[in-house]
Amino acid sequence: MSTVRPGEANRSEGGPERREPDPRTEAVAPAAATAPARRFATLHVLGSRELGGADRFFIRLVEALTRAGHPTLAVTRRDGPVAAQLSPEVEQLHLPLASKWDLPSRWRLTRLIARRRPDVVQTYMGRATRLTRLPRGSRAVHVARLGGYYKIRGYYEHAQAWVGNTHGICDYLRREGLPPEHVFYIGNFVPRPRAVPPEERAALRARLGLPPDAQVLFSLGRLIGKKGFADLLEAFARLPAEPGGRPLRLVIAGDGPDRAALEEATRRLGLVGRVHWAGWQDDPEPFYALADLFVCPSRHEPLGNVILEAWTHRLPVLSTRNEGAQELVEPGRNALLAPLADPAGLAEGLAALLALDASARERLADAGHATVQREHGERAVLDAYLHLYARLCDGGAPAAAAAPHAATALPPGGIPSGRER
Repeated sequence: MSTVRPGEANRSEGGPERREPDPRTEAVAPAAATAPARRFATLHVLGSRELGGADRFFIRLVEALTRAGHPTLAVTRRDGPVAAQLSPEVEQLHLPLASKWDLPSRWRLTRLIARRRPDVVQTYMGRATRLTRLPRGSRAVHVARLGGYYKIRGYYEHAQAWVGNTHGICDYLRREGLPPEHVFYIGNFVPRPRAVPPEERAALRARLGLPPDAQVLFSLGRLIGKKGFADLLEAFARLPAEPGGRPLRLVIAGDGPDRAALEEATRRLGLVGRVHWAGWQDDPEPFYALADLFVCPSRHEPLGNVILEAWTHRLPVLSTRNEGAQELVEPGRNALLAPLADPAGLAEGLAALLALDASARERLADAGHATVQREHGERAVLDAYLHLYARLCDGGAPAAAAAPHAATALPPGGIPSGRER
């Protein structure tokens, strides 16, 4: 089987574990570079009604820019969870952003940009990007930030620069015909974990009905097919109930359209009492603090914010060989990898993770934590965005097309696919 254990040479099925970046993709600003001294006025637009990975990164970046003293305006939907989650220190303005055809929101956005005169307008995902058009004569630069393999035609071509949060996404953007010299790689960051007191962990353990001595395997995400939770249940059913004499429990936080089917699979596989469904969690910190191990079973994951989050909590990680994991993971050093869409292979990977002694788990977790601090820390990512803004505002971006006349129809196109978590 293909699980990579600590100390083994890097090898993969059908390709390298860690893909080398295309030399045409620019990683903005080396880690040692300092941020530009100037302040940038930025306007950020998000049309989502969910709280997935892209939405959480939107929150993190606009809050970080605000803390760093850059005038920042967040344009969100009033009825979405992001509006409620944002710090009160961040200035917000709400627009309906109801659909890709929401012409009134598009007109209001154009007028807002004309009135506020930001240096940078940054949009997240397809709807917000499609509805954002710079007014004629605007000095602003339109940056579209992508965390997935979204539909480009009809949504993204009118931006002036494009940021992908993985090298694979940047490669995809170039293949879709966007100018390589204006495609930039900047990764995500995750916040430092808060300290979860022992009594909060104990209360959560009791609420979930976990035995006091149980090992806790944790996973989270939207309950949809590409997240691989059906594979995880099949794999977990192959493991002993008490490896090493301790009860093993799987805790899954999340919600989605597959929840009923997954709960039925839990019953069918005889896992009632061993698998605990926690529902969607706006604050998953206590679950990470409770966990002993973390697993990402995704069949498709552009980046894998959950891996970064698990590493910040110093958890030993097993992931499938999805796109994001193959960029993040050095197999056997900072995490273990298992094959995609293969419950038997995933079970073998889980068994290998469980078989690690305490020192091996600690080494794996420490290496993951070091990876986050080195490559996905808040300061490094924020500085990379500031360097990009400086470059684009100093003449490094092509001229934007003027906003079309109000009567012009939006171009046809499908709904973008894929979300981060």
